[in-house]
Amino acid sequence: SGGADSVCLLLVLDEMSKSRGFQLAAVHVNHGIRGAEADSDEAFVRNLCVQRKIPCEVYHVDVKEYARKQKLSEEEAGREMRKTAFEETAAKYGGTRIALAHHMDDNAETFFLHLARGSRLKGLGGIYPVNGAYIRPLLCVSRKEIEEYLEKRGISYCMDATNLEDTYTRNRIRNHVIPFFREKINSRTVEHMNSAMEQLREIQAYMERQVETAYQECVQAEGGRCLIVKDAFGRQDELIQGMLVRRVLVQISGKERDLEQIHVENVKGLMAKQSGRAVDLPYEMRAVRTYAGVEISGRDSEEEQKAREILLDFRKKEGAVQFGKWKIHYRVFINPGEGMAVPKKTYTKWFDYDIIEQSVSVRTRRAGDRIAIGRAGESQRLKSFFINEKIPAGERNQIPLIAEGSRILWIAGYRQSKAYQVTEQTTTILEITMINGGT
Repeated sequence: SGGADSVCLLLVLDEMSKSRGFQLAAVHVNHGIRGAEADSDEAFVRNLCVQRKIPCEVYHVDVKEYARKQKLSEEEAGREMRKTAFEETAAKYGGTRIALAHHMDDNAETFFLHLARGSRLKGLGGIYPVNGAYIRPLLCVSRKEIEEYLEKRGISYCMDATNLEDTYTRNRIRNHVIPFFREKINSRTVEHMNSAMEQLREIQAYMERQVETAYQECVQAEGGRCLIVKDAFGRQDELIQGMLVRRVLVQISGKERDLEQIHVENVKGLMAKQSGRAVDLPYEMRAVRTYAGVEISGRDSEEEQKAREILLDFRKKEGAVQFGKWKIHYRVFINPGEGMAVPKKTYTKWFDYDIIEQSVSVRTRRAGDRIAIGRAGESQRLKSFFINEKIPAGERNQIPLIAEGSRILWIAGYRQSKAYQVTEQTTTILEITMINGGT
């Protein structure tokens, strides 16, 4: 943005890149809101990047129009459009991480915001240092430390006047709540809150491990359905029961925003009712009491499963699709031949385009899926692969697959098919990059 936080992050990463050997690119988003002031910020960022010889991608967006069309607040719209810009740039440069400049004070603001809105334990942990491809290297330092860092080096930065306004809830917390705590209660409020949030994140991680253990004991998952077994569920602590039910609801729906405690309680309440009783849930889900426990499914699970398949259109030599929280970028190009370096990145893979006969799609698992594990053609059932790799049953339906019919080219994040690997005989290459956009 050109503000103190992002300028500091850029300089720190630039210094680190020289010793750690990674490459760096900057992204600037002009939101089309602040007119000449925004244009001045853009010019500052461009000049800074030129001075530092850092490539810079600039996006011009219309946040107000996007907010109107999507029925979002301008704050939410801006966040979504920035995220899109970040991920498009990451794909363009083959980036594996997206670094954001949140710091201690931002985290304190987030804590107050989540507390006031009735957040659960995970939300009270504030901003997480690592969330998928997103990292926040400055989360351990304060705004004051950032400004002192820049002042000592004589480095200027932009001031966004809208940060001083009380238009947004976060600004009101930043301008009034935190200063009150610092001045009237404890000058180290922000540091103490960040320490507490770190402990809450550790507690959340511990609880998630307990829920995973309970999931293995209590849940039988098949396709788009999960059965929570009554006897095993009854042996769990009440807190674990609630977290387990929420985990299953998120797994089935793929969403969490509109899931409330009342929905969790409704599912738990079915355990004490007769077989056949049911409750409707958000995101077209339905929970039914069976003889063995409570079965939760999407109301149209088969149709939903078919809908969760997106074809990659190779008529265009380059493109991108959105699959849940994943952004999938693909391109088809001629094998450069000598000096070719096949990428060894976890989420970027090359495939032999010449041997692909059918349409290629991104989807989740289906019965009959197989993946080649040997050059001679030996293959393995996808179900066996998941079992051998000890991938939790609750996660298997969420893993994206790149597939040609029932033949799996790539289990994203895990294994690439031996049958589709690039060789010296390959004339055309298919490159696929996947970015996990979880926030």
